[in-house]
Amino acid sequence: MDSVNNTTSPAPSRISKTRSKVADFFLMLYRIYAFILRFFKEVFLPPYEFREIVRQCYEVGVRSFTLISLTGFIVGVIFTKQSRPSLTNFGAESWLPSLVSIAIMKALAPLVTALIAAGKVGSSIGAELGSMRVTEQIDAMEVSGTKPFKFLVCTRVIATTITIPLLATYTAFIALLGGYLNVSQNEGTSYATFMEQAFEPLTFVDFWASLSKAIVFGFTIGIVGCYQGYNSTKGTEGVGKAANGAVVTAMFLVFIEEVLIVQIAGWFR
Repeated sequence: MDSVNNTTSPAPSRISKTRSKVADFFLMLYRIYAFILRFFKEVFLPPYEFREIVRQCYEVGVRSFTLISLTGFIVGVIFTKQSRPSLTNFGAESWLPSLVSIAIMKALAPLVTALIAAGKVGSSIGAELGSMRVTEQIDAMEVSGTKPFKFLVCTRVIATTITIPLLATYTAFIALLGGYLNVSQNEGTSYATFMEQAFEPLTFVDFWASLSKAIVFGFTIGIVGCYQGYNSTKGTEGVGKAANGAVVTAMFLVFIEEVLIVQIAGWFR
C-alpha cells in the first residue's frame, strides 16, 4: 500500500503547482490591467507635470537622437544595396525608390525606432523606477503626500507616446536619405526625382498606419517599462530583472502590435 501511495502522490502535487502557475498568470494580468487603468484615471487629473513631461521627452528623444540617426541611415543604405540586385535581375532598377520608401515608411521606420527605444529607453525607465522602488524612494513620496504614480509613471508614458512617433518620422527621412545617396551614387538619380518616385506609391492609409504604429509602440514601451520598474522587488536583483523584463516584454508586444496594425490597415485599403 505504501508503494501505491508513493506512486500516486506526485500527481496531486503537479496539479496544485499547475493551478498555482495559472492563478499567478491571471493575477499578473489583473495587475497589468489595474496599472493601465490607473494610468488613464490619473493622467487627466491635476496637477499636470508639464515640466517633468518636457524633461522626459528630452531624455527619450534628444538622448536617443544620435543612435536613431546612425541606425536609420544604415537601414536605408543597406536595404537599398540589398534590393538592387533583385530588381536588376528583372530590369526594374527604376522601381528602387518606390520599393525603398514603401518598406521604410510602412514597416522599417516605426519598427526599428521602437526596437531601439525598447532597448535604450525601456531598460532605462525600468532600472530607474526599480532602483527608486527598492531604495524606498517611492514609498517616501507616498508618505510625504505627493503622487509618485502621476509624477513618475504618467509623465514617462506621455513622453514616450509623444516622442517615439517624432523619432519614427525622423528615422524614415534619414533612412530615405541613405537610400537616396546609394541610388544617386549608382544610378545618378536627382534628389527631386528620387523623392517624387518615393512618395508616389504611398497613400494616406500608409501614413496613418505608420503613425498609429509609432504611437502604440511608444505607449507600450512607456507603460511596460514603468510597470516593471514600479513593481520591482528583491533589491538590486529586482532592478536588473525590471530592466530586462522591460526590454523583452516591450519588444515582444511591439511585434504583436505590428501584426495587428498591419492587418487592420489592410482592411482599409
